[in-house]
Amino acid sequence: MITGKSAFVRRKLCYASLILLTIISLFPFFVLLVNATRSHTQIQKGFSAFFGTSFFSNLSKLLSNSNLPVLRALFNSVFVSFMAALFSTYFSAMTAYGIYMYRFKGRAAAFKLILAIMMIPTQVSSLGFIQLLIKIKLIDNLAALFIPAIASPVVFFYMYQAMTATLPYSIVEAARIDGCHEFRIFNTIVIPLMKPAIAVQAIFSFVGSWNNYFIPALVINSKLKKTIPILIAQLRSADYQKFDMGQVYMIICLAIIPLIVVYLFLSRSIIRGISVGAVKE
Repeated sequence: MITGKSAFVRRKLCYASLILLTIISLFPFFVLLVNATRSHTQIQKGFSAFFGTSFFSNLSKLLSNSNLPVLRALFNSVFVSFMAALFSTYFSAMTAYGIYMYRFKGRAAAFKLILAIMMIPTQVSSLGFIQLLIKIKLIDNLAALFIPAIASPVVFFYMYQAMTATLPYSIVEAARIDGCHEFRIFNTIVIPLMKPAIAVQAIFSFVGSWNNYFIPALVINSKLKKTIPILIAQLRSADYQKFDMGQVYMIICLAIIPLIVVYLFLSRSIIRGISVGAVKE
């Protein structure tokens, strides 16, 4: 039997553990912010817990670097990541809806095929993917970075699992009896009910596309079409004599700001979707 005193001690230990884990998780961000305010020479001297005075100097050097169009790269990354998140969540939810709601011949085979494709690494199919882009003339085009997100097996599997837990057949059947066509049912009934799952997968898709370096490095050649990961790698691979750690930390600091904004925005959608869209059979 747990007494009041032991429960109090356990609660305090839980709080202490959570605080410790929070500090450990936030510590790299603190180091990033500190180093973004320090010069290259100061960073080379070692770790410091105090902010420097070179924040605006690093920012000015970074933005004035003609070889690194940072603002353009930020726009490209935001655009590509947003479109990838939109395409992957919407079309994956539509595919999951079709396999979940309809009983057709080959349904189980289609489901297994999609799961099998999920096991194939991107690097294995990259050569064929590049050859396809060359044939359809999408090399050095930002569309090549987000159109393939339409086929996202991982997002499809998550959406399918979410539908089995939150989407009753009776609601869809009632809408059909009322004369709603399938696209209207999907867009006005299924999508609102799937809002928590869509918000979660939108975050993952946005972050995955934002951090993607492999495919953009193969596809994009023009300087004004490069994304943030390419610019970070380009800055990191600069000549050692011209290497500026202050600029590196600054560009990484700028790169995580959109991720934080997206997460804060969609995390509220998750909570609101759970409280409003929860439906039971």
